[in-house]
Amino acid sequence: MHYIPHLKGLVCPHAGYPYSGQTAAIAYKTLAGRDIQTVVILGPSHYAAFQGASVPNADAYQTPLGNVPISDKAQQLIKASPFVLEPKCLVQRPSWWQQSSKPAPPAGEDTPDTWEHSVEVQVPFLQKTLKNFTILPVVFGDVDPEQAAKVLAGIIDDKTIVVASSDLSHYHPYDEAKELDNRCVRAICSLDIDEMKTQEACGKLPILTLMYLAREKGWKAQLLDYRNTGDVTGDKNHIIVGYSAIAFYAPTQENYAAQERGFLLDLARKTLTCVASNGSPSEVNAGDVSPKLSETKACFVTLTENGMLRGCIGHILPQEPLCQAVEDNAQNAARRDPRFLPVQSDEVSKIKIEISVLTEPQPLRFTSPEDLLNKLQPYEDGVLLQIGSHGATFLPQVWAQIPDKVEFLNQLSRKAGCAPSAWRGKETTVSIYHVESFEESE
Repeated sequence: MHYIPHLKGLVCPHAGYPYSGQTAAIAYKTLAGRDIQTVVILGPSHYAAFQGASVPNADAYQTPLGNVPISDKAQQLIKASPFVLEPKCLVQRPSWWQQSSKPAPPAGEDTPDTWEHSVEVQVPFLQKTLKNFTILPVVFGDVDPEQAAKVLAGIIDDKTIVVASSDLSHYHPYDEAKELDNRCVRAICSLDIDEMKTQEACGKLPILTLMYLAREKGWKAQLLDYRNTGDVTGDKNHIIVGYSAIAFYAPTQENYAAQERGFLLDLARKTLTCVASNGSPSEVNAGDVSPKLSETKACFVTLTENGMLRGCIGHILPQEPLCQAVEDNAQNAARRDPRFLPVQSDEVSKIKIEISVLTEPQPLRFTSPEDLLNKLQPYEDGVLLQIGSHGATFLPQVWAQIPDKVEFLNQLSRKAGCAPSAWRGKETTVSIYHVESFEESE
């Protein structure tokens, strides 16, 4: 699972579910548990030729999972170019149009949305991951993505997500397809607009719009998944189409520079290597490191192996210089986490290290279990739960595995040695904290 604190946008594929569904699901899993009210879905046109970005003249989208209302923001959007309400268009109906369950309009009355799948295939994923949301579907014709981004910037708020619907390269030999797709993904993740303009992706204009938005808003991008039809089906000789899931997010304020992060990660790596061979790491002299790394801070060190937790130990409250805390907790995560056997020397190369530096926990005041649920912020709050004499904590990263607030607290209550529902009792107190986390893959 991917921990993305301030999610703002996604690139998702739109091919048939048996082919691109796994990749799309990885993207949409990042939405679970979030308070999202509006999803802007930008999709390319496959069958209609027209100028502008078409907003449908409809009240809702209907899928087998039910109806999803179209946002009231659609009326605001169509007031500014390039967005327009169902423009006149030339349509070449797809070969399957007579098999469609939706009645065909009279000849000449097809709209950009009539046969388009790039937007509608995203909707069931949203229905499975969000509650009480609206969509703002847009089909792109000939559009200036920079202008589209400027208009969209005016309607986006903290409860809005932008989805750019796109597959990647089409119909190349397997190795060539992977090389083309890697270049495209690199351009997107580095927000290299000039390079992206040269890439092959059917939803290039929606992606560029999202990239322009990211440039303006200061967002960053992270690859979540890549594969192609050859990877999915095992047949690497025919019909290769690429699929990617990419998250756009607003970065948290960074208190530690790249050099300081690198020092701490290197320190944790050396400690892990040493203790896994039954050695004793050398003590860090706080006077030999930068003043910021000598500050008394609480931190956790998390070890994962093949994506699975392998050890996680830390301090909730500040008690020693950060550099020493990293060394101590790296050693404890490797050798003293009671949930796991000690890390062995032959595992060290397979283990990835993440360091989380904590703010001091602050009491969260609430009047009832329901009030507590309302006040918790998934993906942002680390939670320290105290039930009488029992206590436990989950880092904010745990929300990626347990996005449901009730289940999150149930599991945390179990971790504290209490019944799952014990957090609902009168002896419960909660404090929250935030983290600055960084890992070796960065």
